[in-house]
Amino acid sequence: MKRDWRASIRYYWNVKVLGNAYLRWQRWRMERKGPPRRWRTDILAPPLKIGARTKELISRHYLEGRYANGHKPVAWVTSGAPVEILQALGYYVLYPENHGALCGARKVSVEISTEAENAGYSRDICSYARTDIGAMLSGKTPVGKLPKPDLLFACTNICQTVLFWYRVLAEHFKVPLIVIDTPFVYTSPQEYSIQYVKKQLENAVPIAEKVAGRKLSYKKLKQVMRYSRMAAELWLQVMERGKNRPAPISVFDQFIHMAPIVEMRGKPETVDFYAAMLREVDDRVKKGIGAVRNEQRRLLWDNLPIWYKLRELSEYLAERGVAVVASTYTMAWGELAPLIDPEKPFESMARTYIQPILNVGTGKKLEKMKRMIEEYHLDGAILHSDRSCKPYSIGQVDQRNRLIRDYGVPALLLEADHNDPRSYADEQARARLDAFIEMLY
Repeated sequence: MKRDWRASIRYYWNVKVLGNAYLRWQRWRMERKGPPRRWRTDILAPPLKIGARTKELISRHYLEGRYANGHKPVAWVTSGAPVEILQALGYYVLYPENHGALCGARKVSVEISTEAENAGYSRDICSYARTDIGAMLSGKTPVGKLPKPDLLFACTNICQTVLFWYRVLAEHFKVPLIVIDTPFVYTSPQEYSIQYVKKQLENAVPIAEKVAGRKLSYKKLKQVMRYSRMAAELWLQVMERGKNRPAPISVFDQFIHMAPIVEMRGKPETVDFYAAMLREVDDRVKKGIGAVRNEQRRLLWDNLPIWYKLRELSEYLAERGVAVVASTYTMAWGELAPLIDPEKPFESMARTYIQPILNVGTGKKLEKMKRMIEEYHLDGAILHSDRSCKPYSIGQVDQRNRLIRDYGVPALLLEADHNDPRSYADEQARARLDAFIEMLY
């Protein structure tokens, strides 16, 4: 990548000087004002104070992206990609899936994904992909501007859709595409599969170096790996505090505060963020503060969030004394922390990135749900049957039936789409939730 001194000046002035000052002031203002007046304090605890810092981190990340081109290399990556290599090479890293989630939470995903549909992309395609392609084609985004990628980095450990999705991006932007192929793990990872992935990661380095215009420092890579492990361990501890009664945070809190562990892994500020979050959550545990004020029943959430319904579902369940305190989705970003070994970066990346929840057998996921139900003392489970995320949703009918039949755990299959409200029926969802909650009592 050829650096432009004028772009660097714009970056430092708009991000490091003006941007940082404004975001610090905005964070201070949010912390001083406290929760918004519309917050339902009668059924939910006030939002975590760390929320102001979450907003600051995410806003700064997208602000850096707006001015990154010409100053530093830019990579667009899938959520399951080994980002540590890119962080060590000084890339600005953008996750289109996180951007899609943000569009869904702000309820602009339909407008943006329609741009892709009008260009011929079917609604059967993942709504993250349609949102991303729609933003690529139209330039529409709630974050102002997305940087043009210099490199695309995809890993098939989450789905095969990313392979075709990133080929579309590569053709549009005319930039190199690195694809890491991860063999599916049916029972346990085989050593030859790990070596296969490790070799691909090593082969990816010269390409990433060429685009970045610098050599990879293995000292820097090990440091990035340490930050990744530390942040993942802290995030895991935050989620494990949900084992307390009452649970200090719900999965709806987790969905909001998971952005840094996905998008900013390998950075020291991410470690600091989750250390501060853990302190606040522990303070809630000490004071007996529950995310749901009248916690009577505790549930597991399986699959992606329904981004455009987070607030509504949170309040609807809380009104009925139901706290959703554990999630297979958010757990995926912490449970593999022990596999990260900074002293063996490539081998441990291969072991870690071959085993996320979407790249293992459905029986493994059922075992995980059963274990979480026992450890978190849960009364039931909601399995979000996600129209977009087919790899995550496959096997859910059998998993639901096994939870009910073999373990005596009430389980609901809730049909929706994580990012497209056109695939969500309010009346049907409420009727099914009402009937399910009656079963819990």
